[in-house]
Amino acid sequence: MLWVLCAAALLFILGGAEAAETGRADLVNREVLRVCSDPANLPFSNEARQGFENKIAELVAGELKIPLEYTWFPQATGFVRQTLFAKRCDVIIGYAQGDELVLNTNAYYRSTYVLVYRQGQGLDGVSTLADERLKAKHIGIVAGTPPASVMAMLGLMEKAKPYPLVVDRRYESPAERMIADIRSGEIDAGILWGPIGGYFASRDGEALTVTPLLKETMGPRMAYRITFGVRNQEDDWKHRLNEIIAKRQGDMDAILLDYGVPLLDEEMKPITSPRR
Repeated sequence: MLWVLCAAALLFILGGAEAAETGRADLVNREVLRVCSDPANLPFSNEARQGFENKIAELVAGELKIPLEYTWFPQATGFVRQTLFAKRCDVIIGYAQGDELVLNTNAYYRSTYVLVYRQGQGLDGVSTLADERLKAKHIGIVAGTPPASVMAMLGLMEKAKPYPLVVDRRYESPAERMIADIRSGEIDAGILWGPIGGYFASRDGEALTVTPLLKETMGPRMAYRITFGVRNQEDDWKHRLNEIIAKRQGDMDAILLDYGVPLLDEEMKPITSPRR
């Protein structure tokens, strides 16, 4: 799902830098659900099928009453071309709404960037990057993401610690490094895409405060809708997936909430229990 949803961030969470293809016939395999996925990208997916996108893929396969198969490829440059466009699979479970590279289904969740910090260290209650308490703090930021632009506007980049945007998660995990740096005190806070921050902040160590950034008044938006991505012109397939999203929205919410994903409704208010 996806990890930064501006033009550069889409490459990190959702992968792909290829031009959209047109004039494509419906090539969907109706006998098996073929999912394009990253083999090492928790909390979204991994080869052991432990991510929330894996669980949602299982739900979709169950609704279709067909087996589930994966095409594994790192979600970096070339992901869409080597998977969906190569006709090796038929759906990407996490793709940002509005990107013209693929055909989007209806959104099955909306999330936002979050501020992550330790309790009792002087930042309790901070809910916006404009808070004066952040002025002298060392803040971790993933380069090229929307919050980096806001931080630059607010003069917060001088003491910021950057983390790389596009990596192969089989070998490197910038988000986990950022969380470890917060816990160790190397940095005072960090900013991550909500599903990533919410997941890692509650695992493998001291629980951290995760605050959705919903009050920013400048710079690019922080919240994004996430859809399934399919090939352009495969409208029948898109409509079938939309039916499943509508029918099983509550079950998808339950999966996402279980993974710590900060969910937002259409009024940008937090969702704390599955929708029915």
